[in-house]
Amino acid sequence: MTDLLLGIDVGTSACKAAIVDAEGAERAHGQAPTPWERVDTGAEIDPHALFDAVLAAARAALRAAPPGRVRGIGVTGMAETGVLLDDRGTPLHPAIAWHDARGGDEAQLLADEVGERLFIRTTGLPVTALCSAPKLRWLTANRPETLTARRWLNVGEWVVRGLGGDEVTELSLASRTGLLDLERKDAFRDVLAWTGLRDDLLPERVLAGTPAGRAGDALAGAEGAVLTVAGHDHLAAGVGVGVVAPGDVLDSCGTAEALVRVVAPPLDADAIERVVDAGPSVGWHVGDGRQAILDGLWSGLTYKEVLDALGIGDEDRKELDAGAIATAPGDVPALELDFRALERPPLRLPDDVAPERIWRATLDEAAALVDRQLARVDAVAGARRRLVVTGGWARDEAVLAAKERLGPIETPAVVEAGCRGAALLAGVAAGLFDSADALPPIPVPAGRTA
Repeated sequence: MTDLLLGIDVGTSACKAAIVDAEGAERAHGQAPTPWERVDTGAEIDPHALFDAVLAAARAALRAAPPGRVRGIGVTGMAETGVLLDDRGTPLHPAIAWHDARGGDEAQLLADEVGERLFIRTTGLPVTALCSAPKLRWLTANRPETLTARRWLNVGEWVVRGLGGDEVTELSLASRTGLLDLERKDAFRDVLAWTGLRDDLLPERVLAGTPAGRAGDALAGAEGAVLTVAGHDHLAAGVGVGVVAPGDVLDSCGTAEALVRVVAPPLDADAIERVVDAGPSVGWHVGDGRQAILDGLWSGLTYKEVLDALGIGDEDRKELDAGAIATAPGDVPALELDFRALERPPLRLPDDVAPERIWRATLDEAAALVDRQLARVDAVAGARRRLVVTGGWARDEAVLAAKERLGPIETPAVVEAGCRGAALLAGVAAGLFDSADALPPIPVPAGRTA
């Protein structure tokens, strides 16, 4: 029978799944909305409802799959969001969204009480409410029942457990928590003590692609498949489009534009401090022996705001793109756009400027900002080798044209990069591939040259 792999991406907007064959081709897809519950501070989610959404997406992909045997299942997904479990494995609280405002005051306490410089040099992260540690401190202070927690699992690790797998901590996901000492690949006990939680809260640390048990009967047709936690979604997406080697850079253009630079050998504490001082963060990669420098901006969110302000719908985009590409550089107006902040004041655009000129200015400003951010990383990690662009906005001709004006880019023909990467890492776990460095190339669609 044909060997098949199932890749699952537990995303902020949707849970996605893809069936990938042993040659690396995507053969079927499924999707279900991520069922957040809105709260005053942002959002949270019932871990069981999230698992049900994952099952719905995976079952849809399996129904559409060609005949074959599912050899492996890999689960990637959002970082920072996770589940505290009691000694029976029951969630103690809804999982708090990575973008939720809870933990803001606690982040300042973390800087004051543990030490900002020590935290940065040990974890590779800036001290903000984004990482998991301040949210865990908020939980233990405001939800006393969470003090009894035996285990912390990222949502991807929770899904693997639900499918019948082992409790593990995947290194790239642990790198986003603030609970991991990067150099030692072990718990950062100073921070765990600060949260009020036990020092063995994190289970065994493993590399993405490491076997983590076998699937039970939650997914009909995939029983017995080898399970693996496929790591942070941006890094798995990089695997899905071939961004694995040191010097490779992924530019993933969604609502948030994520920039991922692969680095080896690992950075020392001084280099980590220089990177974080420049804005990005550092963590372990899903490839063995290498790290990832992560940065980003809210490009897609800004694009949507500009298009809405211009009254441009999807049906008008091709004409707008063509006009923007044809606009001369000297006809581009100066705009006041904030690609960094998630919360910002209402957008103001000039009334007397043609829409295509405003669109060209928006895209040029975003591309130039990305180029400056990558240059800061190059100053620490050395010159980049290649830049691979993917994501929903990478399908926009004018977005790609703005990036190409600043240098060569690659745009692989992949439908769901995160799912494909997770599936290929499941192939590593199942023994179909030797490692993340020995994966099948991206198949070239009919009618397209390599």
